Formats: sequence, structure tokens, C-alpha cells
Amino acid sequence: MTATQHLSRAGIFSTHLAAASFGIGTLLLLLYRFIPHIQNTVVIMGFWYFFIAILVNTIVFLQLFYCFVVHRMYREYFAVKMLLMLINIPIAIFYLYLIIINFNL
Repeated sequence: MTATQHLSRAGIFSTHLAAASFGIGTLLLLLYRFIPHIQNTVVIMGFWYFFIAILVNTIVFLQLFYCFVVHRMYREYFAVKMLLMLINIPIAIFYLYLIIINFNL
């Protein structure tokens, strides 16, 4: 595998991870909102998912940042991939806001 192929795979993996993180978070929110009798279970699953997603996404983001710093020719490519991962943060905050409103806190 050449260096360019390795860099491309890192970018593709980060895109898939960002999409999967968004999809799983959205699925958990929909389960929470529309199936009331399993809300407690979904909240517990959501907290576990949250911590695992933070760990995995942080590791991948740091890898992208390393590639961004080291591979100057591909900075724009890795900047876009990092922004794609970061867009999940405000979405997660909005989902948390919806859950807090439901609890009337």
C-alpha cells in the first residue's frame, strides 16, 4: 500500500465513522422519542454510546490532525474530513437538548 492509498483510506474511514456516529445517534434519539416503554434502556445505551463514540472519534480526529500537519500537500483534504467529524458535536448537543426538554429539567 502506498502512502497516498494509506492517506486516502484514513480519510474514507473518518467519513464512514462520522456518518455512522450520526446514524447511530439519530437512531437512539428516534427510539427514545417514539417507543416510550424502552426509554430507560435507550438512555443507558445512549450514555454508553456517547462515551465510546467520544473515545473513538477523538482517536480518529487526532489521526486526521496528524495527517493534516505532516502531509502539507493534502491539508485541504484532511481539513474537510476533520470538519465533517466536528459537525457531529452540535448535532449531539441538539439531541441532548431534546432529551432534557422531555425530562422537563
